Amino acid sequence: MAGKADEEVAQKRKKASGKNTSSARTKKSRLTAADIERFKLMLLEKRRQILRNVNEIEDEALKKSHLDATGDLSSMPIHMADLGTDNYEQEFALGLMDSERKLLKEIDEAMQRIEKGAYGICEATGKPIARARLEAKPWARYCVKYARMLEQGLVTEPEQSTSEPQEYESTDKSEEASKS
Repeated sequence: MAGKADEEVAQKRKKASGKNTSSARTKKSRLTAADIERFKLMLLEKRRQILRNVNEIEDEALKKSHLDATGDLSSMPIHMADLGTDNYEQEFALGLMDSERKLLKEIDEAMQRIEKGAYGICEATGKPIARARLEAKPWARYCVKYARMLEQGLVTEPEQSTSEPQEYESTDKSEEASKS
């Protein structure tokens, strides 16, 4: 009798562990075509905003000299503390630009997922990402549960393909003008 019970437990475990994760990965997103188009527009708008921010930060951070940065026309020697402040501000601005560029890369990857039909699906679990999460962070790669586990260090981030930044259609005239 105990042998039969052990077999049943073993079969239940086998069934539970045998749930194929690849079938979960092929699940379709619960998003409609209209939802995806709305998220695409949100991503494009955020992308334009970031590009404007990066250009402004770059212009301010990389001014050629102290005279350009401050508008100070006097030829008095520059105090060491002023140089330190200027260097700190420049490093801070460069750090902001780096963060913005990383976010830009995430947005470009989300646009690629839209093109591939994989948008709104967790890259790690294959389960749909909640609409509320996509509303808050349209470039989200992971569902809330997996993102939480990543933050807690319980799992490691899956390998990510390295891709070149993409250019997407823009209706923003200021962005097009800055390219020429």
